[in-house]
Parts: sequence; structure tokens; C-alpha cells
Amino acid sequence: MSTPEPSQDRDGPLPDRRFPASVYRHGTEPDPRFSLANERTFLAWIRTSLALLAAGVALEGLGLPLQPDLRLAASIVLIVLGLLAPVQAWRGWTRDERAVRLGTPLASPALASPLTVGTVVAGVLVLLGLVLR
Repeated sequence: MSTPEPSQDRDGPLPDRRFPASVYRHGTEPDPRFSLANERTFLAWIRTSLALLAAGVALEGLGLPLQPDLRLAASIVLIVLGLLAPVQAWRGWTRDERAVRLGTPLASPALASPLTVGTVVAGVLVLLGLVLR
């Protein structure tokens, strides 16, 4: 007597109960390498988020010799960017995983432009804070 595959029972395939259903209920299982690469990208966005948050907190917390208002503004910009990066991580992971499962093209990162502009703004604020101290 053979035992059924883990993904099947006697009545056919088992429903996929993985989270999020909006990803896993579509398409077919991709090559694991693609899913793992997508996960690594997700984790890179999370690391970026942690770095931005740490930079924002450190910039204000260490009391660096910068013009105080500009230092605070740069800190706030970095912290807000650190809060946006996990949103990009999640949205990007779900969209890309669904696209891989459906065999459709991958979308570009939705929040890459605001994160880029925000990082430049924070850098300019820090530079101005150095010059105007």
C-alpha cells in the first residue's frame, strides 16, 4: 500500500495554507532558486530598513556637531525612510513571488524612487548642517 504524497490526500490536492494566500493560491510552484532569491531581496530591504533607522537615531542621539534643526530634520527623514523600506520589502516580495508563480514579468520596486530621493535629501541636510554650524 503506497502512502499519498504530502501535497495530496485521497480526495486530491490539499489546499495550500501558506501565508499570504494572495501569493500562494496563484500559479504553480516555481524553481526554489527563484523563491529563495526573492527572499534574499526581501531580507536586503529589511537590512536597509534597520540601517536607515539606526542612522536616524544615531544622528540625533549622538548629538553630532551639526546645526541642530538640520540634524533633527535629517534624522526624521532617515527614520521615515527606515519605516518605508519594510513596506517596499513586503510589497516587492509578494508581487515578485506571484509573478514568478504566474510566469509574468517582474515589476520595478514601487518605493525605490522615494527612498532614493529621501536618502539624498537626508545627505544634503547633513551637509548643510555641517556647513552652517
